[in-house]
Amino acid sequence: MNQGIKTVIYPVKDIIQAKTLFSKLLGVEPYMDEAYYVGFRVGDQDIGLDPNGHKQGMTGPIGYYHVDDIKKNLQNLLDAGAQIQQEVKDVGGGKLIATVQDGSGNIIGLIQLP
Repeated sequence: MNQGIKTVIYPVKDIIQAKTLFSKLLGVEPYMDEAYYVGFRVGDQDIGLDPNGHKQGMTGPIGYYHVDDIKKNLQNLLDAGAQIQQEVKDVGGGKLIATVQDGSGNIIGLIQLP
């Protein structure tokens, strides 16, 4: 099942400055505050800041569709013509992510929670 986009991750160059900016924008403090990732939760929406995103090829924010079966959904996208940007990987605690690029160059993210 696809639950829609519930996570948006921004690549950032200065994690401290970005954390300050997004704290003011969102009106909340981060629920996760690490050197490798800062995460905010606003309602059902997660907003993440990734200081390594540019090094991993991110050129802007990526929306992540929450899915129950990441491998099945990934294969469906590949069968429809998408190209792998990032294979399925565990980013901690059993949370799996993957990204693909569609024929127009858009990046589509998938996330499966444990």
